[in-house]
Amino acid sequence: MIELDGHHLSLSDAERVVFGNEPVSLSPKALTAVEASARLVEGIVAEGQRVYGINTGFGKLSTAVIPPEKLEELQLNLLRSHAAGVGEPLPPEAARAALLFRLNALLRGHSGVRPIIVERLQKLLNAGVVPVIPSQGSVGSSGDLAPLAHLALLLVGEGEALLQGERLSGAEALARLGLEPLKLAPKEGLALINGTQVSLGLGFCAFVQAENLWEHALLVTAWAYEAAGAHTAPLDPRLGEVHPHPGQRLAAERLRALLEGSRLVDRNPDVQDPYSLRCAPQVLGAVREGLQFVEKTLEVEVNSATDNPLLFPDSREALSGGEFHGETLALALEVLGLVTAQLGGFLERQIAYLLEHPDLPPFLVREGGLHSGLMIAQYTAASLVAENKVLAHPAVVDSLPTSGGKEDYNSLASVAAWKVHRIAQNVEKIAAIALLVAGQALSFSDAGRMAPTTRRAYARFREDIPPWVRDRFLHDDIEKALNLVRNRELISL
Repeated sequence: MIELDGHHLSLSDAERVVFGNEPVSLSPKALTAVEASARLVEGIVAEGQRVYGINTGFGKLSTAVIPPEKLEELQLNLLRSHAAGVGEPLPPEAARAALLFRLNALLRGHSGVRPIIVERLQKLLNAGVVPVIPSQGSVGSSGDLAPLAHLALLLVGEGEALLQGERLSGAEALARLGLEPLKLAPKEGLALINGTQVSLGLGFCAFVQAENLWEHALLVTAWAYEAAGAHTAPLDPRLGEVHPHPGQRLAAERLRALLEGSRLVDRNPDVQDPYSLRCAPQVLGAVREGLQFVEKTLEVEVNSATDNPLLFPDSREALSGGEFHGETLALALEVLGLVTAQLGGFLERQIAYLLEHPDLPPFLVREGGLHSGLMIAQYTAASLVAENKVLAHPAVVDSLPTSGGKEDYNSLASVAAWKVHRIAQNVEKIAAIALLVAGQALSFSDAGRMAPTTRRAYARFREDIPPWVRDRFLHDDIEKALNLVRNRELISL
């Protein structure tokens, strides 16, 4: 059980909730803060103060004053009108992440919602409810309005959700859980949709994938070193001392550890290996530093209040600002896309090198000509790299105004998030092909001469994928390798 308080949710705990279905509890202190902000909204309404989003229209319509008897209708209308998303639904894990992160943001106690709102979100999350959220429709400010509106509709018994794999209306999902639809109080509809959590959820899932892919890139590189007999001098720690980028030093250290005890390396008669091996510390190190930058940004965003206006009960103020603006997140997600695409391009070059290595059979199969071996696997990897080149083009450098020009500079964080999600999926497939190729290249060496660490991973790999002796259905082998990448078993040995 992971306690949420709006301040201390770690990315590792978020991973346990999103991917491992770990239940969450709500901090009593956080609930007290939530209650205080709700009372402040009640006071604003009772005193007749004019505050954006509480008793006014939204966006360009913010000059419209809404009478007290219509404030409940205002919030419901907001959800219905803003639920304008299109496209295929978000992946279930990204939708769960959005639900978790919106709940955690509200628990900071600055959003003006009642405790029943966060308690209901908690129940949906713990019950395994997956909101059906269309993947397109957000410009990244004022938050992910359209997709979050689809999520928020579940609370009032509308929208759609997956429950135990079955797609249901919001009303049916609540009924199956024994819950009644809620009636929203002032500010609550706006608080539910005014945030970055859909972009954040997609980006977080891509980040988790990228972390896994970096670890697999190290393993593939170590296998490639052994299969090619590559020189280990580029991994010497003295080089990192004179060019002291932390990521480079870490990558070299990790590769040295993987290759410790290997009797297959340092066999290449050419004193210079290609960049895809010789410069592995520099490339993988740069990716590592990019991931660390993204991680810090995500950690802040996960524990932030991101709606508008924000309530400060201690001073009894409602401050209107732009915390919903996803610019910081968008820039981090563009970096994530770039470094993940870099991983894919780097692995594709290792694939190509091993397939044409002069000391190995062409395309890593005997009787070439009769058999094509793994030739076409590199085609597939190359096509994915080419697709990633397009997807890595930044969305954040441009902006389209919305709401009649009132919202004149948007972050497009959601577009960056969707791009990096696609990039990470592509690189997973490239990593699977790289495992397949490097593993096959090693089949022409004596596995007993491998480093103990790489040999354990190789032995596990061979349990699922036997050596390629003659042509067979290559797609099946790629799928098996893809499963090994996803379940992380090879890098956990």
